[in-house]
Amino acid sequence: MKSTAWSAGLSVSGDGTGVDATIVIAHLEKEQAARTFKKTFGYHPIAVWCDNTHELLDWLTGLNTAAVHGKRGRSVEYSVGFAVTETVRDAIGQVPTRAWVPAIDADGDPRVHADVAEITALLPDTLREKWPTAMRVIVRREHPHPGAQLPVFEERDGWRYQAFATNTTTGQVAFLEARHRAHARVEDRIRVAKDTGLGRFPSREYGINHAWLALVAVAADLLAWLRLLALPAALKNCEPKALRYRFLHVPARLTRGPRQRRLRLPATWPWVTDAVATFTAVMAIPMLT
Repeated sequence: MKSTAWSAGLSVSGDGTGVDATIVIAHLEKEQAARTFKKTFGYHPIAVWCDNTHELLDWLTGLNTAAVHGKRGRSVEYSVGFAVTETVRDAIGQVPTRAWVPAIDADGDPRVHADVAEITALLPDTLREKWPTAMRVIVRREHPHPGAQLPVFEERDGWRYQAFATNTTTGQVAFLEARHRAHARVEDRIRVAKDTGLGRFPSREYGINHAWLALVAVAADLLAWLRLLALPAALKNCEPKALRYRFLHVPARLTRGPRQRRLRLPATWPWVTDAVATFTAVMAIPMLT
């Protein structure tokens, strides 16, 4: 099933993998739990998702620091939001018109009314001297949607600005901005995973919680493959809670007859047609030899 999902995923647009950490609060003292940057107490599991298939590829249960999880001989590239302060606004005001280039979407096509530019060299030296090595700041501007509330700076020229920082030194700024924007999909994967077990760790013992996270990864992958290979349009975009109610918890009965078993679904179930279509698609998946 995994290889079938990967084959199907080749035709799905995406940007490779996404990595992020999330806070899972521990209300009791648990092994290796610690104080978080948000002044809470718990774990910082880090996870890697495949952007095409939404699979949870790898994870770490402990603290969210590159110092803890980094490996010798490997580097870490990051892309994080950067506040648009008055200093950043001053730098944006110095960007020459010719320096703005069209933003692109995940497929590499230009986005309408959206441009990007790098402002690193336009920021004060006193600020840049405090930064990590090779850090860059890139800004996207785009026309705001109707009714958007804009600060005075943005109302003045009619653009909405967002900035991010990265230490990636290669690649066009339009590509780096598209890569950063895709990070929102990672946050969606975190939300789904938290509704599939990631939202809590049940034990005081770290080993048990680590095994729990492995089971969460299995559940996340099964849901991802189910969406990709079998679910009809009416169920494909359901959040886990809705999917459990409409399909996974359908009140079906398994009956046995001469040399065969039958799964009987209630004819009055509102999503019985979608459930039958899903089971039919699952049964059609070729068996690995």
